[in-house]
Amino acid sequence: MNEKNEKQDLPSQSKGRYSEQRKPGWLTADQKYYPNLIERRKRLKNEMTEAEKVLWEELRNKKLGVKFRRQHVIGCFIPDFVCLPLKLIIEVDGGIHLKQKDYDNMREERLKLLGYSIVRFTNEEVIEDVHFVCEKIKDSIMKLGKC
Repeated sequence: MNEKNEKQDLPSQSKGRYSEQRKPGWLTADQKYYPNLIERRKRLKNEMTEAEKVLWEELRNKKLGVKFRRQHVIGCFIPDFVCLPLKLIIEVDGGIHLKQKDYDNMREERLKLLGYSIVRFTNEEVIEDVHFVCEKIKDSIMKLGKC
């Protein structure tokens, strides 16, 4: 293979970080639904449950070795916490989830189709033993290949 052919085989240069060819990894929302989710996302971030607040203190600032985002839109869903590079979602379920099992199952299947792993905890588990919850999250991080 000559030098001319080698240059032709190289992928085209990206026109910058935000070009159409390469969108940032944190842009995971379905743009069709995002305008309708902005206010809900903002409300969820401002009105976290006590369990979510407790767990967020353990997840924030890479305390478990990876970056987590809270209330980050993925497709048309807003998970409680997500580590984007690992595609790991952490959900903290309160009483409402007992009434919406069908919806939660559908949502989980759709997120799994996008390549995400989901780990669920109850509010009680987080409040009663956040260190145990963090150990389970660390196990998931290790299984997904990061530490």
